[in-house]
Amino acid sequence: MLDHLKANNRAWAARKVAEDQGFFKRLESQQAPEYLWIGCSDSRVPANEIVGLDPGELFVHRNVANLAPPQDANYLSVLQFAVDVLKVKHIIVVGHYGCGGIGAAVDGQRRGLVDHWLHPIREVADDHRAELAAITDPHKRHDRLCELNVMRQVRNVASDVFVQDAWARGQSLSVHGWVYSLANGLVNDLNVTVGGPEDLRKL
Repeated sequence: MLDHLKANNRAWAARKVAEDQGFFKRLESQQAPEYLWIGCSDSRVPANEIVGLDPGELFVHRNVANLAPPQDANYLSVLQFAVDVLKVKHIIVVGHYGCGGIGAAVDGQRRGLVDHWLHPIREVADDHRAELAAITDPHKRHDRLCELNVMRQVRNVASDVFVQDAWARGQSLSVHGWVYSLANGLVNDLNVTVGGPEDLRKL
């Protein structure tokens, strides 16, 4: 079963060792990433590859539509571990243009449990109803909602008590918002970086 994937794995491991004899020994002893990536589960958005980082350099949490909901224990556990234990310096919320989760949140169709998960996106769309309605091109409207969702999730992350407590004790920590383009492989920095409580108030 899945022999091609196991073969790919062996070839990948052999390449890593050929390039760097001690690569896996270092990984085995510790992980010390400076970055937490909160991204979408979409298979076309491979976190490490997009930013050219090796295993061990990026702590990753992914879910449908890159949400950071304050009631989700999975996300909160990742956030606390990243901030309190790994002491990451940067948290990057990364959405992507053409996100199916964003579209599913607002297309009016019912899909079951995922409708509850995507509810925060409908709230974002409702909060920005006038701005979105003024965009006549449906693709551009969808892209703008992708951006607005990332901005909201940046605010959620920066408002969380784990992040607030880290700032209170003087820990260096910034929260960023990016959107990745499937069309050209580039990230768009939305310039909503939050490096402390004062930045959050401005946002």
